[in-house]
Amino acid sequence: MHLPPELSVFLLSMLPLTELRGALPLALTYYHMPVVRAIALTVFGNIIPGVVLLYVLDPVSRLLRKKSRLCNRLLPWLFARTRNKFTQKYERWGEAALAVFVAIPLPVTGAWTGAVAAYLFDIPRYRAVLSLLVGLCISGGIVAGVTLGIFHLISL
Repeated sequence: MHLPPELSVFLLSMLPLTELRGALPLALTYYHMPVVRAIALTVFGNIIPGVVLLYVLDPVSRLLRKKSRLCNRLLPWLFARTRNKFTQKYERWGEAALAVFVAIPLPVTGAWTGAVAAYLFDIPRYRAVLSLLVGLCISGGIVAGVTLGIFHLISL
């Protein structure tokens, strides 16, 4: 089955392993999409799973803790450990820390992980979504700049 380029890029940006960082270079170099369209598709595609996670993490966590003894022990320990490790940075920078975290175009710093971090630090959903969007837009600009810069150098 052959998908239209826009749909391929959009769906690829939703996946946790590729997210925006994998879909955007494909859109720009393989499909030769205009930069603004490619960034918009990948940001929109990448924010959807982030928003879904913001709404399902709490009920799923409660359900797992209720149904599983192991999860009832493991999840509170894991959440407390994570909060202790990063609370100082969050208290200092607030939601900007989340936006900067998502903006860094490295593995494990996208909307999926950002949504989990927002859940762990009890960031209100609307603020978390805004922080994720800001971070994704910045990340899109960085990835597009690097991709086009490298692609331009290679084609010289």
